[in-house]
Amino acid sequence: MTDTSETRPADDAAPAPARPNRLRRLMRYLPLIAPVLLWTVPCWVLLYAGQNWPLPVALAGTALFALGLFGMPVAMMRGHGRRQQDRAAIVGDALLGGSWILFTWSVLLGVVLRLALTAAGVGDGQERARIVTWAVLGTAAVLLVWGYTEARRVPRVRRLDVELPRLGAGLDGTRVALITDTHYGPLDRARWSARVCETVNTLDADLVCHTGDIADGTAERRRAQAAPLGTVRATRARVYVTGNHEYYSEAQGWVDLMAELGWEPLRNRHLLLERGGDTLVVAGVDDVTAESSGLSGHGASLAGALDGADPRLPVLLLAHQPKFVDEAAAGGVDLQLSGHTHGGQIWPFHHLVRIDQPALAGLTRHGARTLLYTSRGTGFWGPPFRVFAPSEITLLVLRAPRSRP
Repeated sequence: MTDTSETRPADDAAPAPARPNRLRRLMRYLPLIAPVLLWTVPCWVLLYAGQNWPLPVALAGTALFALGLFGMPVAMMRGHGRRQQDRAAIVGDALLGGSWILFTWSVLLGVVLRLALTAAGVGDGQERARIVTWAVLGTAAVLLVWGYTEARRVPRVRRLDVELPRLGAGLDGTRVALITDTHYGPLDRARWSARVCETVNTLDADLVCHTGDIADGTAERRRAQAAPLGTVRATRARVYVTGNHEYYSEAQGWVDLMAELGWEPLRNRHLLLERGGDTLVVAGVDDVTAESSGLSGHGASLAGALDGADPRLPVLLLAHQPKFVDEAAAGGVDLQLSGHTHGGQIWPFHHLVRIDQPALAGLTRHGARTLLYTSRGTGFWGPPFRVFAPSEITLLVLRAPRSRP
């Protein structure tokens, strides 16, 4: 269950891509136009782009797409709206993931494969159109099975060295385990949760971090799935910060439950990790959506998180969303740990993630001092699929300068 590839140093950190400011306004219209596009485009490509299917086949196929077009939003609203019906959420999430994959490959193969077949002189127009249909359906079926398997498996462990120039020699080799975006939800994953925690316990970590989005639903409702987090072991501390999904479902309840399970909620505060005569500041902030949630006392504050900390000490910051790195860099943070992006979860959704976030996954550098590690997440949100965006449990080994073997 672990990645046996060689440990990679932070020197290989990729430069941070520029965050685009355009197209953000389109995001607000996605809930309206996405369902129509996700179902009508595949319907056209698979049924009406020259296939000349027999009338019963065309009618049956159209009926299925129409059922998906109207059924998916209804199931999503019932599952994720006020009613919070888990069965409806499971159906809606599966339809969302399936339609996204079908849409993606209908567009790609509907253009690329058709052009290739035409250039190769394969068959007539009808034959080429039917080849495209079966290729799209076959590809989608394979990706759905593979993506479901990837989403439900215990994540592989990703290991890397991270050199921090201000880290004291006594802290060299400090092991930091990172899990995030577990998203316990409508699909009961209590056994998966226990296996994830067992894997974390094999890493012999000094510090274990959870950077938010524990679940979809209240702490009371998802308690059984979250309970295994109480078994996680760390030699020094277990720390947690809120994600945006906590603010959809009684965030304070999750803060209280994590404290009950023995984790230290770092709500705009810090603790000190001392080893070998050197000290590391481990700080955390509420998610950037906390202030707009209206929940009293919640809101991201780096100044609050670092209040009273010696500015000469290196700082490890937990912040759910990578976008907080701009403030972290301005505040002199050495390393920020984040999640939120899921690495895109289902390719090519990562293009939309990049509109909103400065990093998708991995280690990036921001400014003169600050490194950002963005996890692809330990679980999944909504659609139970991961396509070309594998989940991960991360082990970061902190290195002092010139101390690597």
